[in-house]
Formats: sequence, structure tokens, C-alpha cells
Amino acid sequence: MAHHFANEIPAHLSMWRRVREYAVPPSMIEKATARRAVGDWAGACAAARIHVDLDLRAVRHRHGTHVFTRLRDDLRRLAPDLLRWHMPRIAPDGRLRPGLTISLARYRSYGATPLHLVVRTPPARADGGQRMSLALWEGPGNGVPGHHPHPHPERRFRLDLHRHLWDAGRSAELTARCGAGGAPPEDSSWAVGSWASEAELLLRAEGLPRGAFTVRLGARSRAVLELVAPDDSHVPTYRPLREGVLPSQEIAALPVLPEAAARVLPDLELLRAGLVPAERLHPLVAAALAGFGSAPVGGPVPEPGDPHQVDCRGASHRIALRDGVLTAVDHDPVQLRREELLVALGGPALPCLRAIDAVHRDPEALPAVRERLRHGDISGALAVVEGLLGPDAILRDGPLREELESAAARRIDHGLFRSGLFALHPVAGRAEGEDASGAERATADHRPRLVRRTPLPLRRKLSSRSRPRTSLAS
Repeated sequence: MAHHFANEIPAHLSMWRRVREYAVPPSMIEKATARRAVGDWAGACAAARIHVDLDLRAVRHRHGTHVFTRLRDDLRRLAPDLLRWHMPRIAPDGRLRPGLTISLARYRSYGATPLHLVVRTPPARADGGQRMSLALWEGPGNGVPGHHPHPHPERRFRLDLHRHLWDAGRSAELTARCGAGGAPPEDSSWAVGSWASEAELLLRAEGLPRGAFTVRLGARSRAVLELVAPDDSHVPTYRPLREGVLPSQEIAALPVLPEAAARVLPDLELLRAGLVPAERLHPLVAAALAGFGSAPVGGPVPEPGDPHQVDCRGASHRIALRDGVLTAVDHDPVQLRREELLVALGGPALPCLRAIDAVHRDPEALPAVRERLRHGDISGALAVVEGLLGPDAILRDGPLREELESAAARRIDHGLFRSGLFALHPVAGRAEGEDASGAERATADHRPRLVRRTPLPLRRKLSSRSRPRTSLAS
């Protein structure tokens, strides 16, 4: 039965509903699936906007055939669109959690430190396009990118114990591991009914038959629990560890239950609440959660009003695309030129012309464009704009143009980050034994660069040219 919320949809469910709508568009899933079906794992990663920062030949040369074979097999099983679907995200916009290095698989090698297949998200200052990167982590100080704020695998966000969240061949395991066990209360997103079984997997991976572990409950809150069972023939359970049994240093070093195991899968919450139909989910996720769906609450979402119908001087006029441009089709071209000249001289504009100007500056589709740009779907955003204004439209000053210009500036920042031209992150510099003051001096020696937080007047000044631009380059 679908949940009925007394006042409004909870903030985290509202965020996840927008994420499921815009972050991984169907076109990305189709392209990535088609490339993966023919064995082109690199092409599938490109379709899912994931850079590949590893060389299989170099891996075989350094670590041997065994590691090479296992890594290659995992890359062939990787569904990069499914990985993007399940990546950690942050409120309120639902963008990728920045600056993470997440382990997908571990490989034993000749060295003391196991190798990790990892996926990395860029820092917040370089997250334009919401692109990720795939790499092999070979240990501290061994080829670690100094410009990444957290290049080591993160304990809290790890997916090597949750292959069903990225391995297409094991996606069916999501049914048993989505957090549905124990029927959590409606006001909680914690998968407490699965903590014991997930903790058993965690401790086994760490080489521990039983013992203590922690669950991060908030920015400054965590639960310290102990996995117990009379013997191996009994189902293990957990209990709170008595306060003061372990010193704080030992508690900090305890295994951390991964976020994917600690919380209920967002898709399951959305299905139970009737906020998203199963057919709107990723196909692999929808197949695993087919039995958890509910009827949508409140029926279908109404479409916005048609912006191309205008009341003009007592008549209903149409605004439609003609020759690639939004035009007032119910007015004679001679009349339109005369009215435009009148406006240039300071006279009042026709309602149709005012409507066209409003659609260019602040269209009703702007929220959909903005959401797509936030999640890196540039082609989807441009498709919405072209469908509304036409492919040959010249954008005028206003929120729509500002959003597109800001997205272009963020993509430039991401390119600088990828090329290593970004100023060295202070945390990463200290991790590698470098002086953070060098990064500060490097930043001070350069002129300001366009970033998302650059004020609009300064952004226009920095992006100005000797000749005015009449349209945005694609």
C-alpha cells in the first residue's frame, strides 16, 4: 500500500524522485547497454560519461595475468549506467557526492596492499557535466592523482561488497539486499532489518568472524554495535556495545557498515510511496523490484500549460516554430516588422511578441532545463530548448542564457581539473607531503577563472569579447 504523507513529500524522497527523472536519462541507458551488449565496455563507459583512467596492458605488465584477467572480466560485467544510477548523492539538488573514491572490486596481488578497481567523482568546484572516472588504485602514493581531494578508497562508501549495484550479471540480488527485510517504519530510511546480515558480510571481508562495527547515523553521530551469535549454526544478530568498553581511537578504527547497506534503497522507498512507477526506473532495477510497486499517489502529474497560446488583442493567437525560430504565426510578417520597429522606438509590444520574449528569457521549461544541466545531460537540455524555441533561435539575456553559460563554464573547470591544471587541492597536497602554500601561491598568480559561484557581472566581464556573440556555441 502506498504511503500517504500528512503534509508534503519528505525532502529526501523529493530529491530522489528528481534524480531518477533527470540524472540517468533513458538515452544514456540505451546507448550504454548497446555498447556493453557487444563487449565494448569502454564505449559503455563513454556513453555513461565515465572517463577510463587505466591501461590493461600496463596492469598485466605490473601485476601479472591473474589480476589482469579478473580486472578485464569485471570491466566486461560493469554496467556503467547502473553504477551511475546507484552512486551516492547530496541534497538538495541530488548531484553526485563530490570528491569520492569508491572501491568496486578488490584484487590480491604480490604486494601487501590489495588493488582496488575504483570510481572517482570530481570535487565540487569541478563537477561540471557530472562526469566520473574509472581507475585502478594500487596503494598509497602509487600513481595517486594529487589534484583529487580524497584519492584513497572511502570506507563508508564502498561497493565491493555490493556488486549488484554495478555488475549487470548480479543485479537480481537487489531483491534480497535492497533493505526490504524487517519492514522498516514509514518515517525511517534505515535498513535496520538487514544490518546483521550485511555486517556479517562486512566482517567476513575484513577477516573477522564476529566483532564490533559502526553505523554512521549523521554528521556527528554513529552507532557502535556488536555482531553476536551462540555459534555458527545460529543466525547472527547485533546488539549495542556498552559505552566505555572501547576507547574512541579503537571505535574510529572499527569496520564501518557501508552506506548502501545501512539505508533502504531509495528506489524501494519511491515505489512504496507511489512516487515513481516501476517503468520509470532503470530496467535492471525495475526487474529486481517488480513486486514492490504501488499505485501512484494522486494520479499522473499534470503537464504544464501550453506556452504557445496567447491572448492577443481579443483573439487567441498561436506561437509556433517556423524555419527553426519561434514565431507569431497569426500575424503578417509586414505587421511584425512594423511592430518590432515600434518597440525599438519605445512603443508597446504586441502580446504575441511579449510572449515570445518571455519564453526566450524565462520559459516554462526552464526547471527541466536546469535539472538536466545540473546532472550533466547537456544534450537533453538542448533538446528541450530546441523543442521550445527552435534550433536556430538566438538566446536573449535572461535566466535561460545564464544557465547555459554557467554550464559551459563548469565544463571548462572540469576539463582543467582532468588535465591537472587546477590548483592543487590543499588536502591532497598535504596527503602527499607537499606544502599547501604552493597551491595558494599558484592560485594568487592567476587571473580569476569562471566557476559556478562567480557573480554574474564578473562572469560577463570575464567572458566578454571584442565582438558581441549572437548565439551560444554547442
